[in-house]
Amino acid sequence: MSTMHTFTRAIPCDDHWDVIVAGGGPAGCTAAIAAARAGRRVLLLEATSALGGMGTMGLIPAWCPFSDGEKIIYRGLAETVFTRSKAGMVHVDPHATDWVPIDPEHLKSIYDDLVTSAGVHLLFNTQVAAIEQSDGCITAVITAGKDGLHANTATVYVDGTGDADLAAWAGAPYAQGDAAGEVQPASLCFTLSNVDAYAYAFGNHPYSHLLHTRMDSEKYTLLSDLHLCNNLVGPGTVGFNAGHLWGVDNTDPASVTPALIAGRKIAAQFRDALAEYLPAAFANAHLVATAPLMGIRETRRIIGDYVLTVEDYLARRSFADEIGRNCYPVDIHTAQHEVSDALQGTVSAMDRFPRYARGESHGIPYRSLIPQGVKNVLVAGRSISTDRPVQASVRVMPVCLVTGEAAGMAAALACETGGDVRAVDVHNLRERLQAEGAYLP
Repeated sequence: MSTMHTFTRAIPCDDHWDVIVAGGGPAGCTAAIAAARAGRRVLLLEATSALGGMGTMGLIPAWCPFSDGEKIIYRGLAETVFTRSKAGMVHVDPHATDWVPIDPEHLKSIYDDLVTSAGVHLLFNTQVAAIEQSDGCITAVITAGKDGLHANTATVYVDGTGDADLAAWAGAPYAQGDAAGEVQPASLCFTLSNVDAYAYAFGNHPYSHLLHTRMDSEKYTLLSDLHLCNNLVGPGTVGFNAGHLWGVDNTDPASVTPALIAGRKIAAQFRDALAEYLPAAFANAHLVATAPLMGIRETRRIIGDYVLTVEDYLARRSFADEIGRNCYPVDIHTAQHEVSDALQGTVSAMDRFPRYARGESHGIPYRSLIPQGVKNVLVAGRSISTDRPVQASVRVMPVCLVTGEAAGMAAALACETGGDVRAVDVHNLRERLQAEGAYLP
C-alpha cells in the first residue's frame, strides 16, 4: 500500500529557453529542429541515450510507407530523414518509398547530425519527471538525471513523449484504449545476425503463414499469433517486428517491466523456431539484440481543440488549418480475444476499414495538436487528438515526423504571442511549413 510523501527542495533552474521539447523520438526531433531553425533557443530532453525513438532504440526494421502510391506525401524534414536513411543502405533502392528497411545505427547518426547542426541543446539520459503550472500554462518541467533534479522553463512546450505526459500532467483531458480501456498489443523488436541473406531472399523468407502453420505450438508456447514483420537491415542481418504482448500500459513501469522480460523470451523462441523450420536461412542465426525500448502502439491520446475521427479519415477530409497529410491504413493490431480468428485469417489488422486508393489522403488539422485546457503546450506524434481508429493510422513514424515539424514551427511562432499556441496565425504557419517543403495541397 502506498502512502503520500511531501517532497520540498530548492533545485537549480535553467530559465533561458524559448521552446522545450520533451522526447527525442521522430516527432520530438523534428519539432526541436524546426523551432531551432526558426531562430528559437531550444532544449530537447531525451530519456534514453539516443535519438530516434522506435526507429533506433525500438529496432523497428522498416519505415511505414512514405507515399500515397503516386508520390511522397510526408515531406519537409520527414523526407530529409527518410532520404538520408536510405542513402546509408546500399541494398536499398534509392527510389523506394514503401516499407524501406532501417539501419538503426545509421539512423541514430542522422538524427544526431540534424538536431545538433540546427543548434538544438540536447540532453540524453534525462527523464522528464514532473511539471509545474499556473493559470493553464506549464511554467516549468522538472527533469531527473545523474546530476539530480533540475527545473527548466520556456515560453512554449512541445510534448513528444508519445504518451502525452506533459499534457496529461498539466490536466489536459485524454482518452486511452477502447471503451474498456484495452490498448493495442505491444511488441519487442529484435535483430538476428548471421542469417544466410541469399536463402532469406530466395524462398526462405519467414512469412507468418509459413512459420505458424508448421510450428510446434507446444514447443514454442510464446509465439501465439501471426505478427511477423521482418526486413534485411544489413549484411546477414534481419530485423523483426514480431510477436505480441497484451495489456501493456506504457504509462506504468510496473506494467512495462514484465513485458520487457517476456519480450526477450519471445525473441529467443522466434530465433529457435526460425532455425528449426527455415534452416537454409536461419540455422546459424544469432539473436544479437532485443530493443531497449518496448514497441508501444497506443497509450494516451489527447482530447484537443479538434478530434480527428474515422469519419474524417473515410471522407478523405481536408481542413483549412491542416499541417500535413496522411494516407496510412487504420492498423489496429489483434486483440487477445481475436487471436484464434486471426490465425484463421478472419481478422486482419489493416482491413478493419477500407484502404485508400492511389493518390488519396486526408488532412491533419493544427487544432489536433492543441490539448484542451492548456495554453502553451503542443502535442506531436502518436498521442495527438484523434479517436481510436485514426490513432491506429497516425501513430506511425512518417506521420510523427510531420506533426513534429508542424508543432516545432508553431511553437516558434507562439513565442511571439506570449506562448499562446491558439494565437498562432495558421495561414502563416502553413506558409512557413510549405517553404520548408511540406506537402499541403
